[in-house]
Amino acid sequence: MKKNITNIIAAFLLIIMFFIAFFSQLDDSLTMDEKAHIPAGYSYISQQDMRLNPEHPPLLKDLAGFSALIGSKITNQPINFPSNLDSWQKQVNGQWDFGNDFLFNSGNNADSIILWSRLPMILLGLCLGFFIFKWARQLYGNKAGLLALLLFCFSSTFLAHTRYVTTDVGAAAAFFIATYYLIKWLKQPAKKNLIIAGIVYGLAMLTKFSLVLLIPYFIFLTIIYSIANAKSDYFKILVKNLLLLFIIGLICLMLIWPVYQYHVLNYPAEKQFSDTSYHFKDLNNKPGIGILTNSITWMSDKPILRPYAQYMLGFIMVFRRAAGGNTNFFLGEVSNQAWWNYFPTVYFLKESLAFHLLTIIALLYALYKIKQPFRKKLFSRICLWISNHFTEFAMISFLVLYWTVSIRSNLNIGVRHILPTFPFIYVLISGQIIAWLKFSKTYFKYLIIIILLLWYVLAAVLIYPYYLAYFNEYVGGAKNGYKYVTDSNLDWGQDLKRLADWVEKNNVSSIYLAYFGGASPEYYLNGKLKPWAWWQDHKPLDLQQGDFLAISATLLQEGRGQAKPGYTGSTDHYKWLDDQPLIATIGYSIFIYQIK
Repeated sequence: MKKNITNIIAAFLLIIMFFIAFFSQLDDSLTMDEKAHIPAGYSYISQQDMRLNPEHPPLLKDLAGFSALIGSKITNQPINFPSNLDSWQKQVNGQWDFGNDFLFNSGNNADSIILWSRLPMILLGLCLGFFIFKWARQLYGNKAGLLALLLFCFSSTFLAHTRYVTTDVGAAAAFFIATYYLIKWLKQPAKKNLIIAGIVYGLAMLTKFSLVLLIPYFIFLTIIYSIANAKSDYFKILVKNLLLLFIIGLICLMLIWPVYQYHVLNYPAEKQFSDTSYHFKDLNNKPGIGILTNSITWMSDKPILRPYAQYMLGFIMVFRRAAGGNTNFFLGEVSNQAWWNYFPTVYFLKESLAFHLLTIIALLYALYKIKQPFRKKLFSRICLWISNHFTEFAMISFLVLYWTVSIRSNLNIGVRHILPTFPFIYVLISGQIIAWLKFSKTYFKYLIIIILLLWYVLAAVLIYPYYLAYFNEYVGGAKNGYKYVTDSNLDWGQDLKRLADWVEKNNVSSIYLAYFGGASPEYYLNGKLKPWAWWQDHKPLDLQQGDFLAISATLLQEGRGQAKPGYTGSTDHYKWLDDQPLIATIGYSIFIYQIK
């Protein structure tokens, strides 16, 4: 296939993905995390003050905030920043209260701000797609590049999350692109490649704190590459490359400082100090961690050190959050502690069966290429393979590292947390599939791949526009997904506007709502909302016959699941709804009952 034709097809695929992502999100309400990220991003750009949402680096939120600002000027809809609120002036990280008031209670056009804020996230997704295509083509040729790009562009998971102002797709792009440039530097150790690797590494560390995994990963890759490719003087070459890797780290640190300096310019030093002290008040006296948190607190009002103090504050906050767990529903159980099989299960359920079959074909062919008995000269064969296939080794190593960390994590809130592994999988699968097709060519093999790819694309087309709710055919599709797992796998509050449309079309005068999400029910339901304390134990007697109750899938399942051993929270406060008539389901995530 000629290069020009390949480029045209690749551009066509990316354009298709853009239009699918853009138009499918138009009716999606504000999701849970966007309630914090969008207002925080706008506050960074307009106020140069990072008191909100410090647990995530600012880069992605900056893009959203800047886009919202540009959008307000293009549409001539000025954005009111309510700096007089207690959630801004007095609260410590009052992101949820401020986010609600900023978007829905300050005279702003919430839907316009949300739309413009999401636009750069879609463009970032396209950027990731370009690098997937670029790297796969460099490794395996034009056809593999297009195959990897097709797998990306029609991934329901990426189509779901590249539309929202969150850190997940940004983290996937950062891991993938930073690894690309690190390996390019290792293979072509020119000064230019060193500087580019350092800059990209710095940008990666400004997207999400989970990118800290790049530190041990890059050290590991540098050591293995140095040993595997050195003709002689192994130790000398290893030391040299590690020193150069240290320079890449210094470039990263040099980039973090000015970015965070911008974000604390108008953040009063005394406010930053008091906020940091508050966040660490229960950690300062703990052995080990107390030394670090006291040091960060001390740095937080020092002019030169404040940027790094704010960065380290976020780092501690996010990993503390991960260790604390999150109440969730999974395979009939409810718990705030992790399940060891959570990520393997959601990966299987949330990806197309066609994709899993392609994976099996790629794995079987890779195993088939092992000509000799597996144990014969195993070590020397592995060393030779690493030397000749270092990029594939690097990708596989990342998959092992990230999957191990994810499975051991105590935070189980969605397949989105393993998105960084997907681009590497797409590239590896594509390379093996194309190699398999070239090996003893038969029409039957091409027919199998064509059928699987058509199945894969069709699955993404048919679920439009409900990409967050996609589940594969094994569980009967999106309509049954809530029976297995909820939260951001299915229900993130994205269907509130669709609920409001249903209420309007069906002439419902009032409705009770137990809502899990970031949008404001009052803003969209126009006075038809009746108060409902969703966290309390309710019975049918609390409602009148004929009343409507809408409830998000996450809250519904957490209120009628089985408590996992060790979990002491309530898990039966919505079991009474099993006897009530379900009259409608909104976008697979909001269930509407009419009390009998």
